[in-house]
Amino acid sequence: MSRTVVVTGASAGVGRATAIAFAREGARVGLIARGEEGLEATVRDVEAAGGTALMLPCDVSDAAAVDAAAERVERELGSIDVWVNGAMTAVLAKTWDVTPEDFRRVTEVTYLGYVHGTLAALKRMRPRNAGVIVQVGSALAYRSIPLQASYCAAKFAIRGFTDSLRCELMHDKSAVRVTMVQLPGLNTPQFTSVRTTLTRQPRPVAPVFQPEVAAEAILFAAEHPRREVWVGGNTVTIILANHLVPWLADLFLAKTNIDAQQAPTPIDEQRPDYLYEPLPGDQGAHGIFDDEAKTRSVQLELARNRGAVVAGATALGAGVLAGLRARRR
Repeated sequence: MSRTVVVTGASAGVGRATAIAFAREGARVGLIARGEEGLEATVRDVEAAGGTALMLPCDVSDAAAVDAAAERVERELGSIDVWVNGAMTAVLAKTWDVTPEDFRRVTEVTYLGYVHGTLAALKRMRPRNAGVIVQVGSALAYRSIPLQASYCAAKFAIRGFTDSLRCELMHDKSAVRVTMVQLPGLNTPQFTSVRTTLTRQPRPVAPVFQPEVAAEAILFAAEHPRREVWVGGNTVTIILANHLVPWLADLFLAKTNIDAQQAPTPIDEQRPDYLYEPLPGDQGAHGIFDDEAKTRSVQLELARNRGAVVAGATALGAGVLAGLRARRR
């Protein structure tokens, strides 16, 4: 049975890839983003993939506009089954080079945009006692890195907000589910659109994955709403290392990560960015790092098949133990 899905940040990057992935499943997809040219292109992609598209231009920092978009989705496409929060902005710069106004703007979009989307979804899902909310997160929701204080702080806030909400839904024995997908570095247009004080081209930290890998994980999370889904071996390493040796992570990131987020290519210091206004045209789903971006995550495959993995590991362990016992005898 086809589902009604809402995707925020749907005009480019992960949101664009996610909308197309749901469309391939025959979904009716409400598309929320600021840029109308990008949204029009996403509508074409969704319809070409076999889905039904509804274009909903709005800024997720405007709670009333997000709620009105949700109301229109239910009126024109049907009850919302899945809501995916993915809209984001960021500033790549050292903390003291980011203005208070820019910090506020990133927070309003990347954190409060998720709050507004979640509240709009809950308003409609809770009375029906059904639905899934997917928060598009990042390894940076657990481990901050240099040059991304505004973005990391927002992702930490999303995780805190989501954990509180999950407990409240459990307390009320609600069937509404909330899940968070923690992503690695991705090849999206973000790095040619982001506001920055850097003089070299911003880039995702390697290893880099295509946005379709993220979309695959989001689709899986919507169908199997676990507490969290981690994508990419590097994501697992970052999260676990931060739990075990955060001081070592500090030293490593201080030494390596500023260079790791810059390509050798210089950039025009006057180039436009997307922080306050959408860029004109269609930005697409992919960025400029196709040559190195991976199209598959082994770790995601293991997460999707964790039952088989656990069973195999258990069988292997039992076999090893049996072998050791036989040798002793």
